[in-house]
Amino acid sequence: MFEIENLHVSIDDKEILKGVNLTVNKGEIHAIMGPNGSGKSTMAYVIAGHPSYEVTEGSIRYNGEDILEWEPDERAQKGIFLAFQYPTVIPGVSMANFLRMAVTNTRNARAEEAAANGGSVEKMAPREFRKLMREKMALLKMDDAFASRYLNEGFSGGEKKRAEILQMALLEPSLAVLDETDSGLDIDALRVVSDGVNALHNDEMGMLVITHYQRLLNHIKPHFVHIMMDGRIVQEGGPELAHELEAKGYETLRAEFGVPA
Repeated sequence: MFEIENLHVSIDDKEILKGVNLTVNKGEIHAIMGPNGSGKSTMAYVIAGHPSYEVTEGSIRYNGEDILEWEPDERAQKGIFLAFQYPTVIPGVSMANFLRMAVTNTRNARAEEAAANGGSVEKMAPREFRKLMREKMALLKMDDAFASRYLNEGFSGGEKKRAEILQMALLEPSLAVLDETDSGLDIDALRVVSDGVNALHNDEMGMLVITHYQRLLNHIKPHFVHIMMDGRIVQEGGPELAHELEAKGYETLRAEFGVPA
């Protein structure tokens, strides 16, 4: 479903990603682990289409199509979702209005594409959106009053991350990238957010979970673990690899793979 091949990425003439290869199939959860500055978030931003990053070599294919020429909104409409590590605060825009616009635009774009290909997808009616939003908020243990608050304004770390997962729940992506969703969460918030992610994941969704720590992976169980250092994936394996990393630490791996500090 999703394939990164020999991806090289620079920003301000500094190379960040130095030949990343990664394949994600439907239903799979892949964990990307690595120290600060290893390129994890850069990869997430490039997948989402951040304009500050320059792809100098390689490709990203989604359902067989090269996405590098797609705008960020087109990627979202096609089913690619990024949960930000540091969600943006937007005063004056309520959660409900923001979510309604995002979901309506995405659903309508998918409906038009389906119609152009001889199929059909229902456009989102306002009543349907309100019902769907209440269902997803209940799943994430969010109070109804949450919807009337301004987007991320005054939110705790846990509330910001739950707001990101609520967006994922409503947009129903085929590929979800979670960029350090565990950062800033206490134990209870981590469990609530993880339970929400697990409830949303299905056999049609591929998922990339970016994290520093094993603790998130105690809740969201990956099928594969990839360790990224100095802009490259240096080691890959099953869930046990995260436990090995926890025991060894990154410094041991730096020495093992000759990665500069």
